[in-house]
Amino acid sequence: MIGVHAPEFGFEKERANVENAVRELSITYPVAIDSNHRIWDAFNNEYWPADYFIDGKGRIRFGEGEYSESEHVIQQLLKENGARGPNAGLVSISTGGVEAALSADVQSPETYVGCRQAERFASSERAAQDSRKTYSPPPTPSLNQWGLSGSWNVGAESAVLQTAPGKIVFRFHARDLHMVLGPPKNGKPVRFKVKLDGTTPGDDCGIDSAPDGTGQIREPRLYQLIRQKGRVEDRTFEIEFLDPGVQAFSFTFG
Repeated sequence: MIGVHAPEFGFEKERANVENAVRELSITYPVAIDSNHRIWDAFNNEYWPADYFIDGKGRIRFGEGEYSESEHVIQQLLKENGARGPNAGLVSISTGGVEAALSADVQSPETYVGCRQAERFASSERAAQDSRKTYSPPPTPSLNQWGLSGSWNVGAESAVLQTAPGKIVFRFHARDLHMVLGPPKNGKPVRFKVKLDGTTPGDDCGIDSAPDGTGQIREPRLYQLIRQKGRVEDRTFEIEFLDPGVQAFSFTFG
């Protein structure tokens, strides 16, 4: 098994950040750092994550598919390579946190905060790229609309909070809400507090937020901020940053 790390954001090109992520995820197989996307391009890859299965003769036999398809391909290749009687059933995997399987009811797409790929921005002020500007949040955002509140500098990849406090609001439909966030360039932690429909998340907090909604950003990575325990429905998420300099890159849902 070989992993290839193809970065999406600039901070993901830094070797130390990749090494930290590999340790936190308990990955023991080799991971190549493909900062220039040469391996990505050689495979004509288009999305994260992607799996490729190579047989004993070096031929690519199968690309990305559902888990059950991938498991059966592994079993077939083992048989072709001389293995006898591999179990034809599926391995039961139990994971938590951001690695948990997608829920069956996700109606919110990955959404970027930076100007280069931002969509459905609903603050009343037009986003100004690479300049400081004060924004007001949308009072009643529709599903998958989002907005900023406070003084932000919105760049191509991310929005950076200029003065605290500042907020981001998102109307979503999914079990889980994650954000890719990073601390300021000086590495100083950023405190935050999240709300769900105007109140503290309680049991619906994520692994990176407490039931009262509080948490800290200490390193650039994906943060799980909401995991709903009950019925999945349209909810309004709000995160308030209590310190300046936070970098907000994107939302993902599960």
